[in-house]
Amino acid sequence: MYERYAAAMSLSRLFTCLAASVILWGNALADADSYRIQPGDTLTVSVWKEQDLRAEVLVRSDGGVSFPLAGELAAAGHTIDELNVSIKEKIKEYIPDAVVTVAVKEIGGNRVYVIGKVNRPGEFSFRGPIDVMQALSMAGGATSFAAVNDIHILRRDNGKQQAIPFHYSDVENGRKLDQNILLRAGDTVVVP
Repeated sequence: MYERYAAAMSLSRLFTCLAASVILWGNALADADSYRIQPGDTLTVSVWKEQDLRAEVLVRSDGGVSFPLAGELAAAGHTIDELNVSIKEKIKEYIPDAVVTVAVKEIGGNRVYVIGKVNRPGEFSFRGPIDVMQALSMAGGATSFAAVNDIHILRRDNGKQQAIPFHYSDVENGRKLDQNILLRAGDTVVVP
């Protein structure tokens, strides 16, 4: 009887540890997947009980926004929560316990471009992470004349442009899946 009790307790502890791990992992995943503000996005910012502190702000091409009492703030690349904290910090001198709400009204900055021999080349907006295969799908897939094993992703990092190779046939056949990278805002997928 003791052995069954000990086994049941061990199983109970295991489930408790697993549940805690799942919760912690889920929270970490949620943080990693939080939307990052991009230039071109329109945000709604308001301070509770302050009629003069409600505005729609456009994230400028330099990544900044302006808000009364807070002045200039860097927004691009930050999450909504991070911008919220920045605004609270800037206005706490004037409104010590301000309740600030920041929301994305319109996503205008998360765009990738697919050009070349695809069925619908163009600019595509995205809300969550997308990879190369998903971007190609958004563009209607490659045409029959496309050189699908010579695809490149053009990306700018700190002003320097790089070309990342992508071999469609490998990914299509389940090989070298690491090249099916997540795209960033501004990336261009070139299908020759």
